[in-house]
Amino acid sequence: MDRRNAILGLMTSPAIFNLSSPFKMSNSTSSNIKHSACRWCYRNIPLEELADRAKDMGISSIELLNKDEWDTVLSRGLECAISNGSSLGITKGFNDPENHHILINDYTKLIPKAAEKGITQIICFSGNRNGLSDEQGLENCAQGLSEIVKLAEKYNVKLVMELLNSKVDHTDYMCDNTTWGVQLVEKIGSSSFSLLYDIYHMQIMEGDVIRTITENIQYISHFHTGGVPGRNEIDENQELYYPAIVKAIREANFEGFIAQEFIPTATKPLDSLQKAIEICNPK
Repeated sequence: MDRRNAILGLMTSPAIFNLSSPFKMSNSTSSNIKHSACRWCYRNIPLEELADRAKDMGISSIELLNKDEWDTVLSRGLECAISNGSSLGITKGFNDPENHHILINDYTKLIPKAAEKGITQIICFSGNRNGLSDEQGLENCAQGLSEIVKLAEKYNVKLVMELLNSKVDHTDYMCDNTTWGVQLVEKIGSSSFSLLYDIYHMQIMEGDVIRTITENIQYISHFHTGGVPGRNEIDENQELYYPAIVKAIREANFEGFIAQEFIPTATKPLDSLQKAIEICNPK
C-alpha cells in the first residue's frame, strides 16, 4: 500500500469520525500527580478564595508565594510547592557575580524560614546573558550557588532553577534550554539543586517535549504548564497535547508537582483551572 492509498484508507475508517474531544478527561483527581496552581495567574482573586476553591478541585498547593502569603495557604491545609525567591527576580541572577552578594543574603534569610514552614522548594534564576558566554555563565552560576546549596542541604530545601524561553517572553535569559540546565545541575552535584521544567517555555525553545522530559527526569523536580502559543488555557485551542505529556511524566515515576501556570482567558478563570486539572489526570 502506498502513502496515498494509506491516507485514503484512514479517511474511510470509522475511527476518523470519532469527533469527541481528545482533551476530555475524567473528573476524578485520583492519580499520582500532585497538582499545584501559580498564584500570579489568579492575582485578581483573593488568595483565601483561590486556596479554598483550589482545594475543592483536588489541588494540593498554591505556589510562587511571597513569605507573607505562606500562612494564608498553609493554614488551609494546602502546600506551597515552590516559593518565590530573591527580590532580584528573573533578569538579575546567579550568572552575574555582581549579584551574588544580594542573592546569597536573600536566600540565606529565606531558606531557614521556608524550612520552618515545611516548604521544600524555592525558585531561582540564571539571569540574562548580557554578553556572557554560556560557559562563563555556567561557571558563575555554580560559584554563586555553591554556598547557598550547602545551606539548602542543611535545611533539606531544594533550590530550583527555572527553564524559560528567550525567544518570546524573556529575551536574553540564559537558562533557556534543557542541556544547559542539566550541565549546571551536574556541575553543582547536589540533591538540593534541580530544574523547573516549564513545558510552555521549552516547547517554544526546543519542542520534542516528551522525549526531553523522559530522558532528563532525574534533573527535574517541578513542572509548569501553559498553552502554546500565548500561555493561555491548555485545552484543544493550542498545540500541546497535555494528556500525553502528563502520562509520560507519570510513567517516568515523577513524584513532584505539576503546576498550572497558564493565563486564563475565560470570564470565569477558575473554570479554566478546573478543566486544566481534568486534562492533567490521565487514565
